[in-house]
Amino acid sequence: MRLLASGGGVLTGIIIYLIWQGVNLWPVLFIAGLAGMLIYFGNGRVGSKSFAAFQNPKNQETVAFDDIGGQDVAKNELVEALNFIANAEAIRELGIRPLKGLLLNGPPGTGKTLLAKAAAQFTNSAFVAASGSEFVEMYVGVGAKRVREIFKQARSLAKKQGKVSAVVFIDEIEVLGGKRGSNSGHLEYDQTLNELLVQMDGIADGDNIKMLVIGATNRADMLDPALLRPGRFDRQVRVDLPDKGGRLHILKLHTRNKPLAPEVSLEEIAAATFGFSGAHLESLVNEAAIMALREGKNKVKAEHLTCAIDKVIMGEKLDRLPGKEEKHRIAVHEAGHAIISEIFQPGSVASVNVSPRGKALGYVRQTPLDDMYLYTCDFLKARIAVALAGAIAEELILGNRSTGAASDFEQAADLARKIVHGGMSGIGIVSPADLPQESLHSAIVTIFKELENKVQAILSNHRPVLVHTVDILLEKESIDGEEFRSFINSDKSAISA
Repeated sequence: MRLLASGGGVLTGIIIYLIWQGVNLWPVLFIAGLAGMLIYFGNGRVGSKSFAAFQNPKNQETVAFDDIGGQDVAKNELVEALNFIANAEAIRELGIRPLKGLLLNGPPGTGKTLLAKAAAQFTNSAFVAASGSEFVEMYVGVGAKRVREIFKQARSLAKKQGKVSAVVFIDEIEVLGGKRGSNSGHLEYDQTLNELLVQMDGIADGDNIKMLVIGATNRADMLDPALLRPGRFDRQVRVDLPDKGGRLHILKLHTRNKPLAPEVSLEEIAAATFGFSGAHLESLVNEAAIMALREGKNKVKAEHLTCAIDKVIMGEKLDRLPGKEEKHRIAVHEAGHAIISEIFQPGSVASVNVSPRGKALGYVRQTPLDDMYLYTCDFLKARIAVALAGAIAEELILGNRSTGAASDFEQAADLARKIVHGGMSGIGIVSPADLPQESLHSAIVTIFKELENKVQAILSNHRPVLVHTVDILLEKESIDGEEFRSFINSDKSAISA
């Protein structure tokens, strides 16, 4: 210490003498500071970040498989894999190699993180979690060190908690495990992935602490093949959007602590939320409770949930108010959509609205009668007819069209393209990759012309209903599906159609 102090004093004296002599030391000090930074980062100081925030058992949320709805297939497959940890002795007697890694693959908001937490709870394992982006830095070697650190901390946490197994959960693993060579000029990504592969290869059945790595991604196509081979991520568990029964289960879970009015039917809400993820459904229920609080109600009513569906899909109501003429055009446009939708698929209209939400000045919310995964030509043509109906209704009532139908036409073109690529158009079975653009355009125009004439004839026959719907929308701004169907069915022409 005395030697260091003496050396520091001599260095200070030299610096003072040089400054007194008029020597410019700023370049020297800058280079010295830069060298110090390089030494600091080179020693891996940046990589010394701890994952303690993710491993503290007091802050860790306890989740069981029973608390997760709509993912029965994923849960069953996950439980089967986890039994290799829970029943290690029986597995060893049969000579089965335990699984080292599980990959949860599915859209955002479907419960992949919850499934990983439930896996740790199911196997009574220590749980350490991190995001793939936390491992990658611009400094070479930092990511690899963090990979080693999270495995080390998982084993230490398991010993500290008196457990024999640990689960390492890596969310957004495509950031860490992307295909090697895709980041040209930046080998840090490849070095970090290589370290993850080494650590997973080092997991052995005879270890005192049994390790299981669970990765989550919605871009499995970006992952390096070496990461997906057997012996690393042995199984890929698909975590899909929930079906109607799964959505009902999720809604029941999220409404357990919320007072619902007697008239609320969660079955109807589940039917009206096709394509919603678990995160969407949680947000829906939460927004409905907020609306009830805002109105001073002590129970969540059906209209709160219905309005919350619109908010989750379209966004909050906007302050901008269109002028009288523009609002009339919007009402005509949306009434056209609603009439064609109800005629082609009775019972499909949930509500018709002319109050601006998100980017839409008006909208028709439709309720699918059943979850659909395969589409026939007739179904796709019906959807195209609904998309075209808004502009055709404007032309029928107002004499011209507007730019409000631009997004409708884009949707109609996508649907028509599916008809052509599916071999259901007049040109027959095609190879989408080899189909000339001229032929595709001609087929789409033919479909549009056929349906445009059909929609124009239907709306002309139902003009009284169209006008009446517009009047109600201008007065109330919103019509629910039952009310809309009541005065559609009262029209004789609508019944005869």
